[in-house]
Amino acid sequence: MTDLLEQLHIHEEIISELSAKKLNEASNADASEVPEFRTPNSELLHDSIVALHLNKNLLLQGPTGSGKTRLAEMLASLFSQRIHTVNCSVDLDAEAMLGFKTLSERDGKSVIDFVPGPVVTAMKQGDLLYIDEINMAKPETLPIINSVLDYRRTLINPFTGETLQASEGFKVIASMNIGYIGTLPLNEALKNRFVTIDVPYLQGDRLLQLLKAQSRLRDEQNLHAFVQLSSDLLEQVRTGQISEDAASIRALLDACDLSAFIPPLRAIQRAIADKLEDEREQSLVMNVAETLFGKQ
Repeated sequence: MTDLLEQLHIHEEIISELSAKKLNEASNADASEVPEFRTPNSELLHDSIVALHLNKNLLLQGPTGSGKTRLAEMLASLFSQRIHTVNCSVDLDAEAMLGFKTLSERDGKSVIDFVPGPVVTAMKQGDLLYIDEINMAKPETLPIINSVLDYRRTLINPFTGETLQASEGFKVIASMNIGYIGTLPLNEALKNRFVTIDVPYLQGDRLLQLLKAQSRLRDEQNLHAFVQLSSDLLEQVRTGQISEDAASIRALLDACDLSAFIPPLRAIQRAIADKLEDEREQSLVMNVAETLFGKQ
């Protein structure tokens, strides 16, 4: 871990803090390897580490499949923290974030217990709270945690009446996809509580190394062709010809895995094209693929 931080030219104060935490973690049964995140540029990872060290809330924004969740997991590991996740959707409510009451039996009597949710658990334990796809939640749902996200780091739990102060080390990372169906603009008061990091898709040699490391495909020629496919699809996204879903690195990895056992064009159809709802976009993806892999 120290080698990685030094390569990123992280400040000595931060390296010292993280190394001390990692040494302490090594004595616990929960100690684990740092998840690998291949960054498009070193500044992205460097600035994320600095922001979290300064107890800033981090907002990772980028297209689907660009590695935002993987980056959050890596940061949690670097800071030796457990990660508690809120999965946002239009159905997200206070109970899903904070917890809920349930009827239990104790000593032969019925009692009401409170089961803490991810926000309360992360605050109490000084862990990392990860709010996934934060702009999928309804705007009226999120203000309940505004005081958690500012300098106060407090929460008045509406289910228990308890005023909760976050324990030392509590950190927050959120992620969002921009412009996707079902997403909503973030309230300015909420967005101002975050430092924003753009997480773009990997390209070129970095993408090639990712495909070699994480896919089942070993054919060198096809690996290079998939890297070019990603570049060509991204260009189609930039010109508005296809949606960003078609250029997802996650989908590209699926296609590479499949193509280790079935023809690449069929793999691309299953993993990428058939996920798109627009038939014109499906055809365009396959046309681009055929220029690289030929008709099979």
